[in-house]
Amino acid sequence: MNYKQIAQDTLRIEANTLLESAKNIGDVFDKAVEIILSCKGKLIVTGVGKSGLIGAKMAATFASTGTPSFFLHPTEALHGDLGMISHNDVVIAISYSGESEELSSILPHVKRFNIPLIGMTKDKNSTLGRYSDLVIDVVVEKEACPLNIAPTSSTTLTLALGDALAVCLMKAKNFKKSDFASFHPGGALGKQLFVKVSDLMRVKDLPLISADTKLKDAIVKISEGRLGTVLVTDEQNRLLALVSDGDIRRALLSKDFSLEDTVLKYATLNPKTIEDENILASEALVIIEEMKIQLLVVTDKERRVKGVLHIHTLIEKGIS
Repeated sequence: MNYKQIAQDTLRIEANTLLESAKNIGDVFDKAVEIILSCKGKLIVTGVGKSGLIGAKMAATFASTGTPSFFLHPTEALHGDLGMISHNDVVIAISYSGESEELSSILPHVKRFNIPLIGMTKDKNSTLGRYSDLVIDVVVEKEACPLNIAPTSSTTLTLALGDALAVCLMKAKNFKKSDFASFHPGGALGKQLFVKVSDLMRVKDLPLISADTKLKDAIVKISEGRLGTVLVTDEQNRLLALVSDGDIRRALLSKDFSLEDTVLKYATLNPKTIEDENILASEALVIIEEMKIQLLVVTDKERRVKGVLHIHTLIEKGIS
């Protein structure tokens, strides 16, 4: 059996479903976004089975991108959780057939709150379709399942439409990286979008030397500083140059090399610096990688040294 071909066919069927839906998105999508934007409460997503799993992911995406949202299971709603719905909320209900028994049971109660109900179903004339104020069509020509039974293409489409709603809302709210960071302070994503250079840069015991320092003394300072680099500064603590162990290795190839030379002879002049210590550490990492350097110096506008950020620190802290 050619599993590779089966996998390729599955992906093509689902991809074609998404492309076809993209062609047919109409004004109803604009209206759905406007309804959610005008919501003064929470966006509640509900559904059962596979639709419920998709709904839970949608609610999580909305909540993490600036739209207060949570998932409500219809069965739990019937046993007390309807109290979680208020008069300022909006509900998105998902059912491909539109006839899910558990979901249909709560629709009359949801409507009692006199709040907008957005249905996601293939049939506008289904129970869900009739109760909905607005219907987002999730009909598919074919499920990727070989029996054309198991929700595959339809769940992929529903999930993608949920993502599209979330992206529209992000654009409408001018949702920025800094906003995203406030919702994701922990984990790798939080580190990437929340940790600043000021949180990680070294400010104490910096390996500083003057311009007239001899190379042999600079080597000792490099070892003591444990950064693989020393900073050459003037009397006002302004950065003049850097000398790294790499600079010294290259210097050894010079015919006139001498440990008695001053460091400026072999230093890297005008090294890359940043003045804003409040930029994200992930942005600093991009600078370090693009410049192919290991150490980024943080200075003020007069190039006075405030601290340094080493690539090893970024890696150790999980910044990527």
